[in-house]
Amino acid sequence: MSRPFVLGLTGSIGMGKSAVAQMMREAGVPVFDADAQVHRLQGPGGALLSAIEAAFPGTTGPNGVDRAKLGALVFGDPAALARLERIVHPAVAAARESFLIEHAGQRLVVFDIPLLFEKGHGAGLDAVAVVSAPAAVQRARVLARPGMTAEKFAQILALQVPDAEKRARADHIIDTGLPLDETRAMVNDLIGQLGEKNPSA
Repeated sequence: MSRPFVLGLTGSIGMGKSAVAQMMREAGVPVFDADAQVHRLQGPGGALLSAIEAAFPGTTGPNGVDRAKLGALVFGDPAALARLERIVHPAVAAARESFLIEHAGQRLVVFDIPLLFEKGHGAGLDAVAVVSAPAAVQRARVLARPGMTAEKFAQILALQVPDAEKRARADHIIDTGLPLDETRAMVNDLIGQLGEKNPSA
């Protein structure tokens, strides 16, 4: 049985990546959500709790990782962040591999990876699709979120690879600045196109 075509899906904050991932699921494409996997690994009874507690004492409890406490320790501290990533990244990579094995009969699977370019998570991908929208649309979406401020938005953007660079590095671009039906049609066209690249599945 052949390996599925693996599409990496990414995009900056407010670009609509989660909506596009959901469109992929609705079209029958298996989607591996890296963020959701991290939440499971760090949630109640999660596999990484003991390792995180050993590295960052006092940051876990019955409800899993206390994200505020852990965030306070690693934010702005590159060494602490690197220590956390050495715990988390191998576990996520193993889960991705299991996901691929589970869906070995599929023509196409999607890896939803928010920081694909920022963290260099492109290994093993056959192509990358970047979800994008005009800057004004992005800003309006993000500032409409509860608790979001212009300052926070600017800080987040500063940590992300600029949208223009992501678009330049992408194999495919999905525009969410269009009416929803047009974006969905673009997604379905891409699914059909990529599925044809792996006809032997």
